Amino acid sequence: MNDQAQYNIKEKPFYQAQADEVELYEAAYAARLPVMVKGPTGCGKSRFVEYMAWKLNKPLITVACNEDMTASDLVGRYLLDANGTRWLDGPLTTAARMGAICYLDEIVEARQDTTVVIHPLTDHRRTLPLDKKGELIQAHEDFQLVISYNPGYQSLMKDLKQSTKQRFTGFEFDYPSEETETRLVATETGIDAELAKKLVQIGGAARNLKGHGLDEGISTRLLTYAATLIKGGVESKAACRMAMVRPITDDADIRKTLDHAIDTIFA
Repeated sequence: MNDQAQYNIKEKPFYQAQADEVELYEAAYAARLPVMVKGPTGCGKSRFVEYMAWKLNKPLITVACNEDMTASDLVGRYLLDANGTRWLDGPLTTAARMGAICYLDEIVEARQDTTVVIHPLTDHRRTLPLDKKGELIQAHEDFQLVISYNPGYQSLMKDLKQSTKQRFTGFEFDYPSEETETRLVATETGIDAELAKKLVQIGGAARNLKGHGLDEGISTRLLTYAATLIKGGVESKAACRMAMVRPITDDADIRKTLDHAIDTIFA
């Protein structure tokens, strides 16, 4: 028997709503509709899902998808032990049995032949066939499937099939407004609002370079990293370079441009 308590979100995650996404998610959950969350790296997709699981008081099972993930990694497999073989449920099967929210993070990283196993759970059937075990699971009435991905990394090889996309309701996230992001960084890290605003301005400068030398702008997550370093005693400019510039680019010209922005804002 799975211990459901281990999957509960025990403390309220800090989440700053950008629009009406909280109310819309609650409506989707009430109907047990599957949900897709799209948006750039570090914009709050996973935090939003965690917050909603906490708000709805439902267990959350998160799977970080990768290109080596197989269908067995999701649904389960037979294992050998001293007494012979035993079946071990995968995270998707565990969620379907107990009635948890199953969150497949960055689902486009998984192979397309793996993601098709979710199809029967996303329509009127709400079933999960365990072919190797000869069992058909009827999903618990509280079960919901949530997926996320970054559309900026889409390619012909890494994209969801239309047959998968059209099984989900969807949210499109972006980085918050300057005011909202400033409040978020200050609340999350405990730094003052004036300093948080400077970090957000640097983030904005980097995001303006997306498509002009940068694949992705500086995420809200990296802003909080810089703020955490500064609060811990690291000099502001050094913290910004360490947390917000060096991780995102190896291009000397881009680094120089962002370093100049940091010097200007913290002059």
